[in-house]
Amino acid sequence: MRTRDTIICLVSIFFAAVLFFAAGSQLGSINQQRKNLGLMIDRPEDLPPSLAFATVATGAFRGLVVDILWMRAEKLKEQRQFFDAKQLADWITVLQRRFTPVWEFQSWNMAYNISVTIPASEPEERYRWVKNGYELLRDKGIVYNPKSIALYRQLALIFQHKIGGFTDDAHNFYKLRLALDMEPLLGAADFQYFKDLAVAPTDWRQVASDPNFTPIIAALQDADPNFPRGKEFIENYLTFRENRSRFSRRAVETLERFSGTEALKKFDIFVNAWQLRNVWKLQPDIMEQINLLYGPVDWNDPNNRLPLDWRHPDSHAIYWAYVGLKIAGKETFSPDEANTDRIVNHSLQNLFRQGKIFIYSASVPSDENSPQQAPQQVKAIYLRPDLRMFIPYDKSVLAVIQKYKDLGEESYISMQDGHRNLLKSAVLSFYQAGHRDQALRIFYDLRSQYPRDEFNVALDTFAQNLFQEQLKEIGLTNASMMIQMILVEAYFRYSMHDDDEAFAKERIASQAYDYYHQKFDEARVALPAFKHLKYLSFLDFWFDPQYPPVLKENLKNRIEIERPDLYKELLNLEEELMKQQEQMKKQGTSASSL
Repeated sequence: MRTRDTIICLVSIFFAAVLFFAAGSQLGSINQQRKNLGLMIDRPEDLPPSLAFATVATGAFRGLVVDILWMRAEKLKEQRQFFDAKQLADWITVLQRRFTPVWEFQSWNMAYNISVTIPASEPEERYRWVKNGYELLRDKGIVYNPKSIALYRQLALIFQHKIGGFTDDAHNFYKLRLALDMEPLLGAADFQYFKDLAVAPTDWRQVASDPNFTPIIAALQDADPNFPRGKEFIENYLTFRENRSRFSRRAVETLERFSGTEALKKFDIFVNAWQLRNVWKLQPDIMEQINLLYGPVDWNDPNNRLPLDWRHPDSHAIYWAYVGLKIAGKETFSPDEANTDRIVNHSLQNLFRQGKIFIYSASVPSDENSPQQAPQQVKAIYLRPDLRMFIPYDKSVLAVIQKYKDLGEESYISMQDGHRNLLKSAVLSFYQAGHRDQALRIFYDLRSQYPRDEFNVALDTFAQNLFQEQLKEIGLTNASMMIQMILVEAYFRYSMHDDDEAFAKERIASQAYDYYHQKFDEARVALPAFKHLKYLSFLDFWFDPQYPPVLKENLKNRIEIERPDLYKELLNLEEELMKQQEQMKKQGTSASSL
C-alpha cells in the first residue's frame, strides 16, 4: 500500500511539474500580449520607490494597494491637502491606467470638486485645478486609452460645461484665460493660415537646420542668453512675443530687424503649430477639418465660410468630441457615443447663442492718488450670440437625427421635436435681428419639414405670435425688468461698436414695450414710459460692476458725439427725474410736519 501511495505521489508531482513548466512557457507570450495591450506597467522603476516596492511585492494584491491609495487620497482631499491628494491620484491612475472610470473620476474630482473649494476670489488657483483635470485626461488618460470614447466625452464636457458654462463663480476668468492663451496662436486665423499650420515642421532639428530660419535663431541666441536651442527656445520665444520687457534690448532690436520678412512669418507659424501640437495637443489638420465642417457661415453668401473661434471653450469641446467619435466611435449604438454626439450639438448651440467673443482691454490708472505709476491693464470678456453658427448647427442636428433614426420611433420623434424648436427659435432670432431674408428661408424650411397649421401663416404673423407667446406669462414688474435688460444689452453692443445688433436689440425692446403697454393699459396698470426705461437701462449699464469704467465712459462719449438726440434725451430725463425726486422729498417733509 505504501509503494502504491508513493508512486501516486511521484506521478502527481511529475504531472504538476509538467503543468507548471507548460504554464511558465506561456508566461512570456501572455506578458507580451498584456504589454501590447497596455495592461501592465512596463517599468516599475518609473514609480516612486515605496509604490514600486508595494506593487512588485504585493503582486496579485495590487488591488489592495489601490484601495488604500483611494482611501488616503479622499482623506487628504477632506483635509484640503490637495497637492498630496493629486500625487496619490497620479499613482492610482498609473496602477489602473486601463480602467477608464478611474481617469473620469480623478479628472472630475480636480476640475469640479477640488476647484470649488478654492475661494472665487482666487480664480487663478481655481483655474489651475480645472486645468489639472482636463490635462490629466488629455495628456495621460487618452494616451493610455485612445479607444475609450468615454474619456473624449469627459474631456469635451470639461471645456463645454466647466469652462464654457456659467455655474462656476469664476467662469468669466476661465473663459478670459483660455481666450488670451489661444489668441496669440490663432487670433486672426483664416483657412489658409490653418493650412500653413498643418504643413508646418514638427521637429525643432528640422527648423534649426533650415537656412531660412538659422539667421533668426542665431541672431536671437547671440543677442540674449535666454534663447538656448530646442524646446526652451520655443517657450521663451513665445514669452518674448508677448512681453519683450523681460528680454534684452538687443533681442528686441534683432526681432525688429527681421520684422515683416517671409522667414519670420513662417517661423512664427512653426512656433504656433508647435505650441498647438505639443502643449494643447491640438492637431492643425484636424482643426482644419472641423473648421470646414462646423465653421460659421455667412447667410447672405453660403460660400463665405470662416474658421471657428478657437478662443471659445466650445470650439475645444467640439474638437475632442469630434476626435473621440472619429477614433473610438462604433457602428453599433452606445450611450457614450450618443452623449458625445450630443456634446457636439450642444456646443454648436452654445456658439449660436453665445459664440461671439468681445474682449475689452483698457489701461486705467492703478491708483488715482499716484498718477505717476504705470497704468494697469484691465481685460474683460463678454459672450454674445453669433447667428452665423445657425447653418452648421442645423446641419449637425439633422446628421445626428439621421444617424440614430433606427433607435426607435419615440427617440426619433423626440429628436425631431428638438429640431423643430430649433428652427422656430432661429426664425425669431433672425427676424428680430433684422435679417428678414434669412428668417424667411428658415421659415420655409420649417414649413416644408414639419407641415403644421401653426406655420401656415405669413412670416410677420408667425414671428409676432411666437414673440407674444414668449411674453404672455410675464407680469408688469418682470416685463419692465426684461425690457431694461434688452436695452442694457443694446447699450453694451453700441459701446463695443456692434451697431447692427445694438439697433436690433433696441427694436426688440420697443416691440416688447408696445405689447406690454397695450396689455397692461387694458388692465389699467401703468407701465413706465419707454423713454424712462431707456434712461433707467442706461443707469443699469453705468452701475453694473461687470463693465469696466473706461467702457462706460466710451459709451457716453460715443452717444454724445454720434447720437446727440439720444444724449440730449438722457440729460433731459435725468433732470426730469431729479425734479420728481425733489418734489417727492418736499411732499414727504410737508406730510411729516402735519
